[in-house]
Amino acid sequence: MKIYHHTVRFSTNAQFQLIDVTRTVEEAVTKSGVLNGIVLIHAPHATAAIILNEHEEGLINDILDKLRDLTEPGSRRWRHNMIDDNAHAHIGSAIIGAERIIPVINGRIARGTWQNIFFVEMDGPRSNREVVITVIGE
Repeated sequence: MKIYHHTVRFSTNAQFQLIDVTRTVEEAVTKSGVLNGIVLIHAPHATAAIILNEHEEGLINDILDKLRDLTEPGSRRWRHNMIDDNAHAHIGSAIIGAERIIPVINGRIARGTWQNIFFVEMDGPRSNREVVITVIGE
């Protein structure tokens, strides 16, 4: 069994942002040499998440708008905002989840035609964000 880790680092430039990391994940799977197994994509942040969805500008903006509606940035009802003004981002991360697991079959990620992998920023802009990619298999 092989285990391969890769970490990608980047910065974000907006409070809410989707960053497509699909190519980076595909490259990590290729470098791993794993033909059959799984890939875990993890955002090691309490205010970010990972999703799979279509990379289409209108849809990306729709998702970001819905995240704003759902999490209510700046809401006075969030008690955590008395400490840090980012309760909405913690709530968004808790609801969406900080990781996704995708099967690797014959050396390729088993994703649908319109499924891309996105890092979801909800507490930006941030100068130091990362995604940890772990590939496990044979």
